Amino acid sequence: MPIQVLPPQLANQIAAGEVVERPASVVKELVENSLDAGATRIDIEIDKGGAKLIRIRDNGCGIGKDELALALARHATSKIMTLDDLEAISSLGFRGEALASISSVSRLTLTSRTAAQNEAWQAYAEGRDMAVTVKPAAHPVGTTLEVLDLFYNTPARRKFMRTEKTEFTHIDEIIRRIALARFDVAFSLSHNGKLMRQYRGVSDNSQRERRLGSICGTAFLSHALAIEWQHGDLSLRGWVADPAGSRAITDLQYCYVNGRMMRDRLINHAIRQAYQDKLGDNNQPAYVLYLEIDPHQVDVNVHPAKHEVRFHQSRLVHDFIYQGVISVLQETGVETLPTGEEDAPVERWQPENRQAAGGNHFSSPAATGNTTTGGTSPSDDYQTATSGAAQAGWQRQPPQYRKKEGAVYQQLLKTPAVSRVQESTPVTERINHASTAVAEGVQESPLSGHSQGFGRVLAVIRENYALLESGDRLMLIALPVAERWLKQVQLLPGDEGLKPQPLLIPLRIKMDKPEREVIGRHSTLLMQMGIELLVDGHHVTLRAVPLPLRQQNLQNLIPELLGYLARQQQDVSATQTAQWLARHTVTEHPHWNHSQSIALLTEVERLCPQWVKSPPSGLMQDIDIEPAMNALKYE
Repeated sequence: MPIQVLPPQLANQIAAGEVVERPASVVKELVENSLDAGATRIDIEIDKGGAKLIRIRDNGCGIGKDELALALARHATSKIMTLDDLEAISSLGFRGEALASISSVSRLTLTSRTAAQNEAWQAYAEGRDMAVTVKPAAHPVGTTLEVLDLFYNTPARRKFMRTEKTEFTHIDEIIRRIALARFDVAFSLSHNGKLMRQYRGVSDNSQRERRLGSICGTAFLSHALAIEWQHGDLSLRGWVADPAGSRAITDLQYCYVNGRMMRDRLINHAIRQAYQDKLGDNNQPAYVLYLEIDPHQVDVNVHPAKHEVRFHQSRLVHDFIYQGVISVLQETGVETLPTGEEDAPVERWQPENRQAAGGNHFSSPAATGNTTTGGTSPSDDYQTATSGAAQAGWQRQPPQYRKKEGAVYQQLLKTPAVSRVQESTPVTERINHASTAVAEGVQESPLSGHSQGFGRVLAVIRENYALLESGDRLMLIALPVAERWLKQVQLLPGDEGLKPQPLLIPLRIKMDKPEREVIGRHSTLLMQMGIELLVDGHHVTLRAVPLPLRQQNLQNLIPELLGYLARQQQDVSATQTAQWLARHTVTEHPHWNHSQSIALLTEVERLCPQWVKSPPSGLMQDIDIEPAMNALKYE
């Protein structure tokens, strides 16, 4: 067979084999084009799972009349012009193959109008040579693409399409992924004339979390831990589920690189490694993560469908992601999965019933009943209650007896009722409970709750002060002061010193000679504080810091600390250093809310119970409400 140039139709159909795998692939390419056009609203209409119709309408910038025919040509794009553009791609599409490939295996109609035009124009390709016909049409500013009868001229490909329900499920998942990437864009998805999904564009954080919950489910939202991790040009943000949530939520792994959705093995491995000792081998982490990186440091042109990327500094990116995920898990105090518990049944998340619907009988084992003749045993009651929902996959597993838990339970049975106070009980209720026990002469057991506490948090005033009630007292606590004192306590090294937490990405900082000399002069103090520094010429490499400093801006904090030490005329103690660090660390909550204040005061009560009776200066102030009450009295 002689060498010859392939006809345009055949060449485009070969390219379509890589770009157009199924209807969901068409939806992905067209919606990404809409996003590149600056659209803030995108409507997707599907008929017969995409086999009959795929219509994408957006309000983007549109395509001019003179460029409509060129838009359907192969390798025609407005997103790159030179090789330099290819090495730093910031758009979702760039090859100029999508429209030409899709039009070669379907009946494609492109209608568009720009803001500068008074009327819209419509283009469609037909014939063996893919000739494009352009005619006037009615359309607002933006673009609409209609893909009719997908694979009508390639019967072999059409034969391998799945059922209508399956194909639409793939389209639905694509829209979910894209909606997670662009919270600012509104999406609507219809199937066979019925609106199936509607995601409104949002801006503030509370609305973002609401949209996250609508896409990923409230189970993920209730277990989600927020990540904000930065190093140079690398930025990682998003949410990861805690180990308990990851064991209950399966197959929820969304990652994005510069806004591009993908399934990257390097990213998955870094996240999996961070969870390694918390999930075991039989569970996968659940996450929604966004990685921002310099476009010059990533190659997005390594996969035909752009599902994968290649990082130029893959090890750096891997360690950066690993460090970010493991840090947020450590911050929340997540415990490591106990040895031998990897195969233990995991309690699945389930929604609570509405109050009017009554209790959920499947949320707990059946109550223990008498096992008299003719009756049923507790296990029979449980099996009967759950038999109808055994295949649902969300109900709790039947309880299994374990020796260790049984011993604890037997100890609780022998403990006076007054001492069995739940750990989740508010601090003030535990105090009142303990007071009642003392008044009635009941002996407290080692299992009883802590008897020291500030009181009950009533409200947060002006975002920085907590109003507390303890008995008949009202008090104000300055939350920033409490956080600073708590940070100082956490930074006190004690006899063994603070444990250094290695940075997987060491921080290299250029410093002046006085600051560099301080490192050698105060090496014992820095080691005691858990700060590891290595002098290298005119630079200093920070290799480790203690856990309380992990979330600080170390690029600024460490030079300031060394400058402080250099200015001191005499030796500085560890206590003075801890006090200085506590005063110069950035607060984690510039605007406190009710739950954050409760968490802070609980931690203060745990580490510094003596402050309840003898608070440090500037921490707490009693409020005298007698004048106000007297002013309100009437006769």
